[in-house]
This record gives sequence, C-alpha cells and structure tokens, in this order.
Amino acid sequence: MEILHHSLPFAPWAYPRSRRLPGILPLPQDDWLRIDEAFAGQMAERDRLIADHPDAVHALTPAARPAAEELLDHVLALLAKAPGYHVGPEAVTRPDGVRVDLDRGAPLLTLGRLCQEDFCLMQRGDPRGADGTGGEHLLTGAILCFPASWTLAEKIGRPLTAIHVPVAPYDADLARRVQRLFDAIRPGQGLWRQNALLYADAALHHPRSEAAPRERPVGEAPYLRSERQCLLRLPKTGAVVFSIHTYLLRTTDLTPEQAQALAEHPIGRAG
Repeated sequence: MEILHHSLPFAPWAYPRSRRLPGILPLPQDDWLRIDEAFAGQMAERDRLIADHPDAVHALTPAARPAAEELLDHVLALLAKAPGYHVGPEAVTRPDGVRVDLDRGAPLLTLGRLCQEDFCLMQRGDPRGADGTGGEHLLTGAILCFPASWTLAEKIGRPLTAIHVPVAPYDADLARRVQRLFDAIRPGQGLWRQNALLYADAALHHPRSEAAPRERPVGEAPYLRSERQCLLRLPKTGAVVFSIHTYLLRTTDLTPEQAQALAEHPIGRAG
C-alpha cells in the first residue's frame, strides 16, 4: 500500500538559499517534530519495520547510549505538550490511538514508534585524530525506518565524509563546511535543510548498498521524495541529533508553482 502525502509544504528547489548546498536555515524552536496527514500510515509502517526487521532499522553503539537516553527524555517532554499525544509514566498514546510502551532499555526503538521522524546520533571523534576520524562527527546510533537509498549497517560508526559516499556533490570543500556547521550548533539553536529527489517507486523503506547502486529511472518519475533534515545539539551529552521527516508524494500533486520551479531547476533521480 502506498503511503503518500497530498502536498509538499516546502519545495527546496524553488528558493536560491535552499538550492545552494548545504542549504541550511535556522530552526524555530517550536517547529521540530511534525505531525502531518501521513502520520497514521507512516507510523503503522514504522511499527511493522521495528517489529519485523529491527536489525535493519536500528543501531546503537555503547558510546551513544547516554545520548539516546537523553534524546528520549527530550522528545517525551515535547510530546507531553503536543496535540493528540498522551504521555504517561509507562506508556504513550499516539494521535492515531496506538499505545506505545516506554522501554527505556531500548530508547531509539521506542522513539521510532513515537514520531514520524527518524533519528540519527552524531558524536565528535577525537579532534587530534588519534582515533583515525580526523575529528569528524561519527554516526553512533540511529533509528532509521525510512532510508533514502542508503543502508544503516554500512554507515554506523563511520565519520561524515564516509557516510556521504557515494554522494557526488559531497566533496572536500562541502565536507569542511558541514563539519563546521556541526561544531557550531548550540543547544536551543537548531538548524534545518530540505532535499528532494525523484523516485520511480513509493517505498518508504528504500535501502541501497554502496556496492550495488540501483539504476536511475528514465523518463517521467512518478514520485517525489523530500526529507526535512534537522540538526540539534543535546545539552547534557553534547551529541548532535540529525532528524529526518520524510515527505513522499506523486509529482502530479505538486502545486503549479512548484512544478514550474522544478522545470526551471531540475533535481536528481534515485533508483
């Protein structure tokens, strides 16, 4: 069953600032986690993936556990004020009526069943380079139900530059700019960007190995996938949270203005 949005709230290709990589914008403190018209469908798919394929969508290194626990507490505090949620000491009832037990022994798996967002934890490597990371941030934990053409098992524990293989625009200059952004993030002063790619199918769980890239579709692409990516720093552990809210819709559901801007500023395609 296709789980689709009816519209795209923000078209990154339509604005010069968001077209230019990395296209970072300030994140309003009250506009991080979103609930939209695809909530019930996406959450049902997240529940299914976490129940049936936990090893494919979840990874947590020992170093990241304190950050994962802090993130869960932070999100629960926000959901307690969010419309449609009921947060209790042992369980949360979501806006779709599903009750989720709070398993603090599995903080990221619990988070994956509470929000539409995927969550990745990024932690700074040794700035002196003694650990071989070059001081870059590493992916140390994630709940990633909706990967857009990458595989969590290949990326966990790797630094930013390696994570973005084989993303063509991610060259050395962009890598330095992104690392500076990660270093500069302060608690309460988050950042966001949004990407967009044309897809041949409507699969939300869309993993792809670095060693086996899919063929790019030819002709008209029926679907557009856009990720709203937010960066926040946790105040206690200092870990950076990279969250991903996935929009997926038919290209025919773009507004006339969005479609015209897309014709003037074409975007890439994924398999």
